[in-house]
Amino acid sequence: MSRVEISSTVNKIGESVKLAGWVHNRRDHGKLIFIDLRDSSGVIQMVFTPKNGSATSGQGPQDDIYEMASKLRPEWVVEVIGKIAQRPEKMFNLEIATGQIELQPENLEVLAEAVTPPFALDTDGKEIGEENRMQYRYLDLRRARLRDNLTLRHRVIKFIRDYLDKQGFLEIETPILTKSTPEGARDYVVPSRLYASKFFALPQSPQQYKQLLMVAGIEKYFQIARCFRDEDTRGDRQPEFTQLDLEMSFVEREDVIALNEALLIELVKTVVPEKRIQTIPFPRLTYKEAMEKYGTDRPDLRENKDDPNLLAFCWVIDFPFFEKTDPSAGSQPSQGFGGQAGHGGWTFTHNPFSAPKPEFYDHLIKQENVGEILTSQYDVIMNGFELGGGSIRNHRAEALEAVFKVMGFSAERIQKNFGHMLEAFSFGAPPHGGIAWGMDRLVMLLANEANIREVIAFPKTGDARDPMMQSPSELEVKQLNELHIQLKAGK
Repeated sequence: MSRVEISSTVNKIGESVKLAGWVHNRRDHGKLIFIDLRDSSGVIQMVFTPKNGSATSGQGPQDDIYEMASKLRPEWVVEVIGKIAQRPEKMFNLEIATGQIELQPENLEVLAEAVTPPFALDTDGKEIGEENRMQYRYLDLRRARLRDNLTLRHRVIKFIRDYLDKQGFLEIETPILTKSTPEGARDYVVPSRLYASKFFALPQSPQQYKQLLMVAGIEKYFQIARCFRDEDTRGDRQPEFTQLDLEMSFVEREDVIALNEALLIELVKTVVPEKRIQTIPFPRLTYKEAMEKYGTDRPDLRENKDDPNLLAFCWVIDFPFFEKTDPSAGSQPSQGFGGQAGHGGWTFTHNPFSAPKPEFYDHLIKQENVGEILTSQYDVIMNGFELGGGSIRNHRAEALEAVFKVMGFSAERIQKNFGHMLEAFSFGAPPHGGIAWGMDRLVMLLANEANIREVIAFPKTGDARDPMMQSPSELEVKQLNELHIQLKAGK
């Protein structure tokens, strides 16, 4: 007999089935023992009486099933064969899908015993400290709320993949080991064993690779991409996170906005139909309008902020391309550049690969009226959170060079950091543009959660640690020697 999922038992009254899962809880009522069995699909009540059949611990001869059931404790893993029966009507539990049926066990096998968990698993877990939850994350994930969050995440990503596939996009993976270049945050670096004193970097985003794919003639690319940024964490940020990354050739801003708006609308209608989009088409605000009216470029436009199923989208456009750096920070830009900024007194507001709006192209090339240059950047906002951002890109070498000249980069440094991009553009690059969504943030909002750690299977804590794996951790001296690394005494 093959095992079936608990959720399928609602249509199997009178049939014998094999179930397997975890003991969710137990209740003793005189000669009756009620045990709730849980698998990934749901929970079912089992009723043990002295008249039940046989049992085994998996290590010896069969025992009395009732006697074995009396020994079961929460989170033990068991396999049960029995008959599905309808509960007496007065015993219905309409709060669960299997609340009108129960299993009458005929055979019980203990697959694994379990020590007492460090915290309750039948609550939503929000009453438990983060350190404890992260240390035992594999237990924390057993609770229904987190399982539902991961299920939602799966469905969101699957919908996106299917939708973009039908639109002619190719999903292409880009490298994780890449080059350290100034893109807006500090890089995580990886030492090279084979090349002493040289380092790879983990990608802050696939930005350069996806533009190179456009140069390669791919035209429509997307990826569910892992990204890494060594920056301060908060509720909606992590050292490693996931983006929907996409790029399109021969497009203007309106083409990219139209595709993404349609995708978001269909995603909500299909995956979370209980939610309502406040305004379609999405309203648009210039950066100037958003700041003057709301004091932020991520305005929350919901008419009723107490409605958890109300989604208010908008687009924010016409951002300044550059902003002044903070002299007191040693010319380090406000977004954080890991000390990699130039000395021109300016830095980019989003990323250096964005193109200016066409009417400002000459200003960029001539490096004049820098503070007035507007970029082709567009951000999509949902309920006060930046859901994604993108732009039409610079596809000419002279324009990309001009961005770094504005920032005060020397010709030598431009060539060192971005010579590969300039050379690629010299072979003929199509006009192109794209966007990246924060997938963790999107699922967090759709799940009505407070931070992205609730929708990531194995997140880091708020201070960027993993208590479960006890990382970051020290390396052995042998490993350090192989990597040509000598540590300095520090705090």
